[in-house]
Amino acid sequence: MRFLIYGAGALGQAIGCMLAADGRQVDFILRRRFIESISANGLEVTGILGQFTAPKTNCNYLSAIAQATGNYDYVLITTKAYDTETAIGDIATLGDRAAYIVSMQNGCGNVELLEHRFGPEKSLGARVITGFEITRPGLITITVSADSIHVGGSRCGVIPDSVRNLAAMIAGAGHPALAVEDIHQSLFAKLLYNCSLNPLGAILGVHYGALVEQKETRELMNRVIEETFAVIAALGGRTPWPDAEAYREVFYHKLVPVTYNHRPSMLQDLENGKPTEVDALVGFVSRQGKRFGLPTPTCELLTALMKFKEKRKTRQ
Repeated sequence: MRFLIYGAGALGQAIGCMLAADGRQVDFILRRRFIESISANGLEVTGILGQFTAPKTNCNYLSAIAQATGNYDYVLITTKAYDTETAIGDIATLGDRAAYIVSMQNGCGNVELLEHRFGPEKSLGARVITGFEITRPGLITITVSADSIHVGGSRCGVIPDSVRNLAAMIAGAGHPALAVEDIHQSLFAKLLYNCSLNPLGAILGVHYGALVEQKETRELMNRVIEETFAVIAALGGRTPWPDAEAYREVFYHKLVPVTYNHRPSMLQDLENGKPTEVDALVGFVSRQGKRFGLPTPTCELLTALMKFKEKRKTRQ
């Protein structure tokens, strides 16, 4: 079984390392600055799920899709959401050498882009609510995990064998994973979580737990939850909760406590002078709100503030 990890940052390196440690052949497409160090010193994962070391014989580290010469059972896209179209264009050059393509990204709409290009049978999605950090080149630390990885097909109601097999391999490699009938429901649930915490934490420069300690920030998060729920309903989507109030119970009493000390990925992006995924999160909610005539003032405000901070940081 052979994997290609496209856009192997912290998430991609971690999942790829775990799969390689479990005996899979894994090719990584990643930034040049990581290749020399990882090739020389190896790739390891540490943290709450245990210790994993990728055998050098199982891994190839590539800087471009043209160097990917194998036949791949699964291509896992782990880029930021704003790079999805570039990833799809590159992966399309593999043709029949890519059996299944899997979006493991933040935000909504990525699976639909895969389906449009590759068709529903080849297009899969995965929802990840786990914190990965690059401690140093070649060492990824898993800091928190709120739930199993969910894997599903692009169409709801069935679980293809390709989904069952992938979930089983990820779970066997050391990260809990489930095959689900409706990956879109899982992605909408993650959208709620990310929109509520990520932008506000990045703007204020704090970890997730700090946001629940003040009445004012809790009120802002409650508004984001209400707006996001309304947009999901307008899109015809579902979540595991009947309404925003039910979600808030789970959010404050289960999800935030297990990720209390996690620093938002958007905050890490700002600190590193990188673009953020704001357009795939509260920006997505804001755009869909306009499309359906729904008011989303809090999401619009957070989007505008994030774009201001993003432009300021990328100019420095």
